[in-house]
Amino acid sequence: MAATTHKIDTKGRTYAILAALALGVVTGLVLHTLGPDVIHGAEQASKLMTGLFLRLIKMVIAPLVFATLVSGIGKMGDETLVVRVGGRILLWFIAMSFISLTIGLLSANLLRPGIGFTPPAVADVASLKHPFQPVEFILHIVPTSILDSMARNDILQIVVFSVLFGIALPAAGPAGKTMLNWAEELGHIMLRMTDMVMLLAPMAVFGSIMGSLATGGLTTLLHYGRFLIEFYGTILVLWCVLTALTFLVLGPRVKDLIKELLQPLILGYATASSESVYPLLLEKLENFGVPSRISGFVLPLGYSFNLDGSILFQSFGAIFIAQAYGISLSWSQQGLMVLVMMLSSKGIAGVPRASLVTLIAVLPQFGLPEAGMALILGIDHFLDMARTATNVLGNGYAAAISAKWEGVLSDGPTEDDL
Repeated sequence: MAATTHKIDTKGRTYAILAALALGVVTGLVLHTLGPDVIHGAEQASKLMTGLFLRLIKMVIAPLVFATLVSGIGKMGDETLVVRVGGRILLWFIAMSFISLTIGLLSANLLRPGIGFTPPAVADVASLKHPFQPVEFILHIVPTSILDSMARNDILQIVVFSVLFGIALPAAGPAGKTMLNWAEELGHIMLRMTDMVMLLAPMAVFGSIMGSLATGGLTTLLHYGRFLIEFYGTILVLWCVLTALTFLVLGPRVKDLIKELLQPLILGYATASSESVYPLLLEKLENFGVPSRISGFVLPLGYSFNLDGSILFQSFGAIFIAQAYGISLSWSQQGLMVLVMMLSSKGIAGVPRASLVTLIAVLPQFGLPEAGMALILGIDHFLDMARTATNVLGNGYAAAISAKWEGVLSDGPTEDDL
């Protein structure tokens, strides 16, 4: 009976999010026609609704990642198992990153989205400027204080600490078992808190869409219509490739997985924040049959190393800017760019505009003007929506594939996961 009620609630939540998405579009377009005062009010209302939801979600992210990773590794109980699962999935992440970057690169060269744009002379991108330094990146991986990392929701640092903590648990004997039980219970509590926060998801979806369209109306969409269509088409190609590769591992069950991922995809698309989807994605993967010890281990890694949509945007966006400025890049330069982006993209936070930071870091290394980012900033919200949904899809697929490789993928939630 409980399981049936849960399914009904889930379906109702999906419909509520879809209704909020549609209502946000209509309301935003109407408000855009009512003058500056109304638009300003809509912007403030949007900021409040979306910001409140994202703050509540971010509030549970750090303890949830810590609890799920520690309990996931602790349940495995064997360091060699952790290395095997982690090693396999990291190889998958690297392969998917190269595929994503290559698809973005080839699509931009084929479609030439930058042709016809008038490039700006200057652009206000100072706040996004953050040059990529390999040594600094490696040092940044290791936290100096886990409390500071949790306060900043630095997923990569939390992952490193949690993995080491989980591996060290067996050495503590009975105390380690106590900590493992504590981590499992903490995870359950944080998931229940997330269910409470998720009641506000439709409000956040409505506010986000309404505010964007109230400000820009259809003008922004029409001006950049071709670019948006070509980018979304490229994203669709990546979705097809990822789904085909997942089908090779899961077989016909990929259909059931897509059904479970539908609601997280909609929420990720509407909010443009991978963080907001993380708890819901855990729940949906358990419904599909992925044990919590697998999803709790794979997803945090994926949120740092497997953001397929974000890194596709980097290669697509870089070539777009080069074309807008009439700069020709040889295939060898583009190949080197892919390698640099491969490194600089790792550890991207699952928050809006994180992709712009890494793209800004790469542009000067290949003689591309940072001012070209001004061509993207105006519509980045709509680009980020597609990037985020793709990140969610890629990580959902990865968790299911990992469970299949380990031979622990069931036909639904197990008693251990409930």
